[in-house]
Amino acid sequence: MGLRFPEDLEAWQKWQLTSKPERRVKEALKGLPNLVPAARGGHKGNTTSAQPLTGILHTRGQNPTLLVALDSTSPTSLKSLVRPLKFMEDTSVAVWAPDDVSELLPGTGWTIQAHDEDGLAAELPHLKAVMALGHYMAWGASAFTLSQRTGAAFITVQHGLHTPYAPPLAPGTHLLAFSRADADFWISGRTDVTFDVVGSQLFWEAAQNPRLEEGAAEYPPIFLGQMHGAELPRASFARTSIKFTLDNKAIYRPHPSEIDRLSRLTHTLMGKLGVEIDRSQHPLNQVNHPVVSIFSTGVLEAALRGVPAWVYHTNPPAWLTEFWERYGMNQWGSEPTPAPQVPEKEPARQIAEYLTRLLEN
Repeated sequence: MGLRFPEDLEAWQKWQLTSKPERRVKEALKGLPNLVPAARGGHKGNTTSAQPLTGILHTRGQNPTLLVALDSTSPTSLKSLVRPLKFMEDTSVAVWAPDDVSELLPGTGWTIQAHDEDGLAAELPHLKAVMALGHYMAWGASAFTLSQRTGAAFITVQHGLHTPYAPPLAPGTHLLAFSRADADFWISGRTDVTFDVVGSQLFWEAAQNPRLEEGAAEYPPIFLGQMHGAELPRASFARTSIKFTLDNKAIYRPHPSEIDRLSRLTHTLMGKLGVEIDRSQHPLNQVNHPVVSIFSTGVLEAALRGVPAWVYHTNPPAWLTEFWERYGMNQWGSEPTPAPQVPEKEPARQIAEYLTRLLEN
């Protein structure tokens, strides 16, 4: 099994808009600021035009040879794209983002200026490489277009687990993947994509935390909410969450993205049915309850800390069962999920070393 849309970004975007009715209405109202317009990504079906992006260009040093496109400041984005810069203090770097993120960047000496994407090529004449999470969001797409114009290498860093509904990789990209299995799955038989395996920074950091003492997790299970996800119908997420929490006296922990009106209404209904909702907002790496979810990365993060963790769904589709098997996630009722392997060397350092070699050539 591979990606549903292995090459066609426009088809993936259309699926994103139609996968959930509430998302379609929301995006129609606000105008899709983050999903890349058809023309900007240079992908199949490129027929429309788009206004140039205006963002903040952060630079460190003279004549940057590396550009990092930062579409968001989520923890996984920062771990994948910003953390490697800590190990590249002697490299002149630029960061392209929607807002001023200088406080999140490592080291000192960063300068910022408002800039539109049309002037990036002239601003960065010595560019050799561009790094992003992909070309499916606006700033990553802008950076991909820049790499096509300048001949710079385009590098995609994996930052999460992938279902068949993940966005396709950019044409000609070099992928820095969690594992060989992840690389093979995301590439899905394409011949224009190359890859290296560096591991997951998220999991590496989780493995550095003290492991939970045996027997300490004698608490009710925590079920991790994922109703924001597009991979399954909202009713499927809600039905599975409610059944598990009621059957096992578990606590429901809403995903941080579950703040829309429909999610809040669902939480209210769950409460009326007797489901306890976790409103504490404690970081997951401080939660010692057993962890259960449908397909959250939190299952593997918990396993790395020695916290018992499982996956669960009332009627899992075939792709979900394959997902569980690919990542070694064990279903509720079996032995807890084993901790995934992590590399000895920090993935961010491996990424920095790869980039340094590339830029020196």
